[in-house]
Amino acid sequence: MKIFVIEDEKSLREDIVEYLSENYYKCDVAANIQIALQKLKDNTYDCALIDIGLPDGSGIEIIEYIKNHNPGMGVIMITAKNALEDKLESLKIGADDYLTKPFHLSELNARIYSLMRRRNFGGKNALSFDGLEIDTSEKKVIANGFGLQLTKKEYDILVYLASNPTHLITKEALAENIWGDKADMATSFDFVYSQIKNLKKKLNEANLKKYIKVVYGLGYKFME
Repeated sequence: MKIFVIEDEKSLREDIVEYLSENYYKCDVAANIQIALQKLKDNTYDCALIDIGLPDGSGIEIIEYIKNHNPGMGVIMITAKNALEDKLESLKIGADDYLTKPFHLSELNARIYSLMRRRNFGGKNALSFDGLEIDTSEKKVIANGFGLQLTKKEYDILVYLASNPTHLITKEALAENIWGDKADMATSFDFVYSQIKNLKKKLNEANLKKYIKVVYGLGYKFME
């Protein structure tokens, strides 16, 4: 997944790119509107993070360009604390979400995940694979025609992985997205291993062994 980070504050931009890169996103950057628009003409991205307050104008101009030329790209705007009008205008012209400075990078990661999950679902309430169907409106999982009984955490993990097929999800990213701020207090990721082990066991018992692949030392992949 390729993320375009448009942020003029150098330290924040570098922190965002370092964090997302560690979670196996590919990142490109720009510090102003002129460079951003040129890169948007030359490249394609899955999602753009756009600071509204840029040195050569408003990031709203970039959002307008994206929605006119690549409406399928996700857009998350980054705004100042009191920029209510910018938030409303950005959402009105097509931004998907916003974050107010300062924010935790784990929250940014969760917002990207949530946005891309919605887009990967194609506006539908279900994901269907060979022998596996995930209904997010009813929060049900059907495995080879039978209901699969999952705990809430097992279900959340399955949805997260399935909405990012073939993308390597680190154990850190999985913990942050499923457990939120509580993951920061953990001294190990044994709780992640335990949930994955139980989920894989239930999928195996339903003759769906291929879907969750453990990439040892790194994380997990959902294989279609």
